[in-house]
Amino acid sequence: MNFNEISHKNNQPNIAYEVAMPQPQTHLFEVTLNINNWHESLLNLKMPVWTPGSYLVREYSRHIQEFKVFNGEDKAIITSRKISKNHWQINTEKIESIIIKYKVFANDLTVRTNHLDETHGYFNGAALFLYITNLEDLPITIKIIPPQKDWLVSTALPLLKEGGKNTFIAENFDTLVDSPFEIGKQKIYDFEVLDKPHKWIIWGKGNLEIKELIRDTKKIIETEAKLFNGLPYDDYFFLLHLSSSGFGGLEHKNCCSLNYPRFGFQNKEKYNRFMQLVAHEFFHLWNVKRIRPQALEKFDYDQENYTTSLWFSEGTTSYYDMLIPLRAKVYNRKYFLKLLSKDITKYLNIYGRNIQPLSESSFDAWIKLYRRDENSDNCQISYYLKGELVSLLLDLKIRKNTHNKNSFDDVMKIMWDKFGKKEIGFTPNQLKEVIEKVAEADLTDFFNRYLDGTEDLPFNDYFKPFGLQLKPIIDKSQPPYLGIKMDNQQGKELINFVTANSPAAIAGIDIGDELLAFDGVKVTAETINDRLNDYQPGDVVEIAIFHQEELKIVEAKLDSPQPENYEVKIIENCNSAQKELLNGWLGN
Repeated sequence: MNFNEISHKNNQPNIAYEVAMPQPQTHLFEVTLNINNWHESLLNLKMPVWTPGSYLVREYSRHIQEFKVFNGEDKAIITSRKISKNHWQINTEKIESIIIKYKVFANDLTVRTNHLDETHGYFNGAALFLYITNLEDLPITIKIIPPQKDWLVSTALPLLKEGGKNTFIAENFDTLVDSPFEIGKQKIYDFEVLDKPHKWIIWGKGNLEIKELIRDTKKIIETEAKLFNGLPYDDYFFLLHLSSSGFGGLEHKNCCSLNYPRFGFQNKEKYNRFMQLVAHEFFHLWNVKRIRPQALEKFDYDQENYTTSLWFSEGTTSYYDMLIPLRAKVYNRKYFLKLLSKDITKYLNIYGRNIQPLSESSFDAWIKLYRRDENSDNCQISYYLKGELVSLLLDLKIRKNTHNKNSFDDVMKIMWDKFGKKEIGFTPNQLKEVIEKVAEADLTDFFNRYLDGTEDLPFNDYFKPFGLQLKPIIDKSQPPYLGIKMDNQQGKELINFVTANSPAAIAGIDIGDELLAFDGVKVTAETINDRLNDYQPGDVVEIAIFHQEELKIVEAKLDSPQPENYEVKIIENCNSAQKELLNGWLGN
């Protein structure tokens, strides 16, 4: 059939893409955009600068090359001009058929970018396709032309009826962006959950046991479906890239993309970590893809989309990615408490928790979370991590207030019924009102302290009613506290981190300094703890460093050893009320 023949109401343009990869080893996707039934004098095309689910301006247009425009009638070249970094403008007066050709370099194997080599092709819509401004709601067809006949095409998009092999239809540009493509010799494993078809689509070699994976995936799907009273899709697939050392996931409405180390499945802890990733991205098909902050209700692909609610969208999802495998019996209560201890330890060892409020962490995701530098841990806190722990405290508060009658599950159910099913964006105040309703309490003070303020989270105040206690673990051999991290780089003992307000920071020691000696005696990354053990808290140490290649002598007054690890433990001799609350939360 004619590839451009799709009927549209109101005499709207026909938009059709072809994606070819004739030489995949060059990492170049060859993209052709066909526009027919065009009646405007100017055509404005843009490339998204970011993709939903990954809150960073990634400048996808930097990978475009060989951009050319032709008249579809006589194939004559049409002049285009670039208006900005991601905006092309084309004079189309009296031209009804336009062909745009360009190539996209794809050699970045992550869930939010594109990758093409001799083994497969993978792309995200935002990182490959242009959109016509003000016409993002029109349907779009996509035809994939694999380099080899035996390459398969996997996507959540439906096949276009009578469209020929590997031709798909997207309802609009948002749907296209939300539908990644995997093209190659991937392995496909079908299974059914709650009478709906599911797939694991896997590229790469590794030590994954597919039967175990499908068994535990079914448990996670069933557990999350029970929470939300059903599955909001007709079918779903999990796309997994087995890589050398990658890690990550990106949610979509009817699928998700995952990247994990190829040999990270036989070790039980690594396997459990992967199942947390599966639970996290699957939970997102409700929380984020359908239950969205108002600021993300309609995506603006041209710039940052600011919201203070990522603590809920991502942090609450992180809380549930620990709870769901526990409820699904992928791991037990003891392992859950171990995971919780690990996350609290990480939180309490980040000085930035004292500097950046959680709501600000969400708002500033675009300039901070994904753009880490040597000072990041001193000035910021992740909305994933603190959002998870704030969600934990809210869940415990709700359960205690209502004697386990209500929980954060009820928050999720109300948010789903009120906002998710109709995909109506929620405001921060609406979210707060729902949580307050479930908690049967005014949470203004809680939000002021722990979301909009920087007070430390009072874990033990919330743990005690559940028979739990958070304890610091201080090794008796732990030396007095200086506040630096260092390693040997090309024969130099270089400082790579200085904790804010630590003895080292107060003394004027800086990242990048070369550490030479304590009190005139050489010290290295290997020997520093042994040397510090020669001193007592309160002792003043004369430290020799090279600072920007100049010798500098500073004095640092050592502090008491700082806890590096924390453990959540069940209190001995819990009373019946504590046991009842704990069992209601974590099961028997």
